[in-house]
Amino acid sequence: MQRTFLTNLALLLVLNLLVKPFFILGIDAEVQVRAGTEAYGSYAALLSLSFLLNILLDLGITNYNTRNIAQHTHLLKKHFSGIIGVRLVLVGLYAIVTFATAWVLGYKLEQVGLLAVLVLNQVLVATVLYLRSNIAGAQLYTTDSLLSVLDRVLLIGLVGWLLWVRYAGVPFPIEAFVWAQTAAYATTALVALVIVLRRAGGLRITWNGAFMWVVLRQSFPYALLILLMTFYYRTDTVMLERMLPDGALQAGIYAQGFRFFEAFNMLGYLFAGLLLPMFSRMIKQREDVAPLTGLAYRLVLAGALAVAVAGSFHARAIMDLRYDENTAQSAPAFAVLIWCFTAVCTTYIFGTLLTAAGDLKALNWMAACGMLLNIGLNLFLIPRYQALGAAWASLITQGLTALVQMTIATRKFRFAIPWKGVFSALAYAAGLLALAWWSAGWPVGKALLVLAFGAMALAFATRLIDLRGLRQAIALPKGR
Repeated sequence: MQRTFLTNLALLLVLNLLVKPFFILGIDAEVQVRAGTEAYGSYAALLSLSFLLNILLDLGITNYNTRNIAQHTHLLKKHFSGIIGVRLVLVGLYAIVTFATAWVLGYKLEQVGLLAVLVLNQVLVATVLYLRSNIAGAQLYTTDSLLSVLDRVLLIGLVGWLLWVRYAGVPFPIEAFVWAQTAAYATTALVALVIVLRRAGGLRITWNGAFMWVVLRQSFPYALLILLMTFYYRTDTVMLERMLPDGALQAGIYAQGFRFFEAFNMLGYLFAGLLLPMFSRMIKQREDVAPLTGLAYRLVLAGALAVAVAGSFHARAIMDLRYDENTAQSAPAFAVLIWCFTAVCTTYIFGTLLTAAGDLKALNWMAACGMLLNIGLNLFLIPRYQALGAAWASLITQGLTALVQMTIATRKFRFAIPWKGVFSALAYAAGLLALAWWSAGWPVGKALLVLAFGAMALAFATRLIDLRGLRQAIALPKGR
């Protein structure tokens, strides 16, 4: 399984490094520049609102389905037809609750109009993720990897044409960006549907009440976990926009730094998407998950620490590379937010392992406490420090919840504490900090290049990444 993980991770990283950072930092950031910080801030707040409640579209079915199909591939045809019926009901529920929430929060009619398109987009995205869960659960990792970037490839083409041809030299309407997303997501959903139908042997929507109840009951713990984690991951922008007199501006400032964090976070998420079906199958077959867990965490930690150190030391220069306005305010928020990447990557390994094991009770308690902590910190910090306060609220919450998940997983699976690995990580982090301090006064391009090559050298020198171990893992027979 280590070999399967490494080969498919390599494909995922190549595809996503070529596509997603360019979309987020090139296309999405250019949209903010052309549309204006306040207009984009209002859009970002509405987008976060649509994210907060999109668990109602899924109710944990996607994660449940990935785990279930990975362990029982023969159930794909039966479950696919039944679950599609459940999801159609959930679409109506999600739309009603989202619009009711927008009304309670006092959004204006024109904002609700934009929210309606964002709701449609969330429906399409959730559909793509569900369809991909069937593909990943069936161990079709290469196909799933290609689907993971299809929507962004389409968006780069569509929005690129809108930015530099259709609306060249004139203000860019944020609505055009939203409708381009609709077209890209709909196309991706159609492609994924065709692939799944070939595996499932066709589609016949069924309305079996007993089956729906069983699926919803078994997926509810997954739904609760995702809902709670989404709240402490996405409430910051909404609270900034609603709590402050210049809320739209502050949300836009926060979005500048958050965009860079999100670009890297998408790469971290690849680990979770790849590991969930692998962990699920290994646990079902009673295989030892410790080697794969250790390998995945060492790889993701090496990258996350390098990104966090580079981002925090060169925050202002990085913001100035992409934006012309408000960089003095967004740089401090970004310098804090980028450290969330290390915490979130820890969650992507240990939280995914616990999800695969079905140990959701402890995870839900952890997520509930994290949500309450995040809301409380935001209520205290946002009025005092605006976007920077929201960034600190995120870092504290993400750091503590990551530590809890690592502790729970270590106890559940009786992992021995790898002291050599701990000392390697500390030595690696110390080396990175020294290198960043030494190169702090250099031009940002040169400094980041030195840090990138230095991080690779340090990772191997400290044996945080064991080159011999990687070679042995790749040489293992397929599936081990």
